[in-house]
Amino acid sequence: MTNIVKKTDLNKNDNVKTKKIAHYHLPGLFEFYELYRAFLPLFYQHREYFYDWCDIASIYGAPADCLWGGGRVGFGCNDTGKVLALMQEYGISARLTFSNSLLQKEHLYDKKCNNLCSIFQKNGDVQNGVIIYSDLLLNYIKEHFPGFYFISSTTKVITDFNQFEDELDREEFRYVVPDFRLNNKSEQLEKLSDIQKEKVEFLCNECCWFGCNDRKACYQNVSHKVLGNDCPDHICSAPDAMDGYVFSRAMKNPGFIGINDIINVFLPMGFSNFKIEGRSLGSALVLEFLLYYMTKQEYQLQVRENIYLNHSLDLF
Repeated sequence: MTNIVKKTDLNKNDNVKTKKIAHYHLPGLFEFYELYRAFLPLFYQHREYFYDWCDIASIYGAPADCLWGGGRVGFGCNDTGKVLALMQEYGISARLTFSNSLLQKEHLYDKKCNNLCSIFQKNGDVQNGVIIYSDLLLNYIKEHFPGFYFISSTTKVITDFNQFEDELDREEFRYVVPDFRLNNKSEQLEKLSDIQKEKVEFLCNECCWFGCNDRKACYQNVSHKVLGNDCPDHICSAPDAMDGYVFSRAMKNPGFIGINDIINVFLPMGFSNFKIEGRSLGSALVLEFLLYYMTKQEYQLQVRENIYLNHSLDLF
């Protein structure tokens, strides 16, 4: 996918009533509560700053020491009630990231995770969701906390397109997040049914090496650590792995989905759900994602200044 952003293209499309809206699913429900507490009022009170072809559909994450957590180790420690209240104030779906791939029956009775489910299934006008890997946990939550909808986690590392279609056809999932290496399979994606397209949620800004063969092992290593299992750290063998996440490098990834791709390729093709990763990163970098994906270029400085001048935030 191209990552070249032309201002003329964006201005042209911003004044056109598109048939579809890009629904963003943002990182850091617990991890970046303070950032969203500053950003959300700007987004909803100054819509002129932001593209009118996008909205915020959900914010996802997990608190620290969450046994059912996976994908990334959660570090959020904000008050659960405050987090839920912020989402309800703006009508945003809260998603609990419960994508641990190694759960056993004894883990289902974890008090903290059950309490989270009890609190978050009691929602207001907007239904909350669970991002999930384990069918064992899926069935448990369906039985005990039926108020949630479910998202099939990208930690399943579904890279085979036929397997991806099978996952889309599972009735228990409202959305399915494929591995980012399926993002550029345009011919196969276009042949999906309208119902299937509505369920696809693309991971846009992955920085992982496109040729990585260890992605599933990396996620499993996180699951082990969350469960407290004694295991060595996963050593990433990708080129430039020591540099960590670099957004400019992610933009060169063959699976990267930029805003021109969303406007000119994916929305016209019938797709509308886009996930932004970043809950293990710093809030300053997540702000850059919000600026790039949602904020008009001529207003990015105003948004950045509003956030940076908020003295309650520690963006670094």
